[in-house]
Amino acid sequence: MATASTASAVSADSPATLYGPVSLVFGTAGLLAAVFAGLLGIGIPLLLGSLAVTFALLGLGRGLHRVCCGVGLTTGCLGLLYPILLAAAWA
Repeated sequence: MATASTASAVSADSPATLYGPVSLVFGTAGLLAAVFAGLLGIGIPLLLGSLAVTFALLGLGRGLHRVCCGVGLTTGCLGLLYPILLAAAWA
């Protein structure tokens, strides 16, 4: 009787398959919100950037959609760090 390891296998209809595209969307939205931080405030880019980084790290941990997760991680970090550096420059 052979047993298959299902710890790393994720089915195609699992919600975990959306980590990559969701992180990409949140990262792009966070980066765009960071560009318009003067109009929107710095809270929205911080929230979207941190969500993008979180979902990207979850997706990279599962090994799903690595390119989307990498782009989401990069844009999320930029969207997260830009308002922080902007606030630090004014302090």
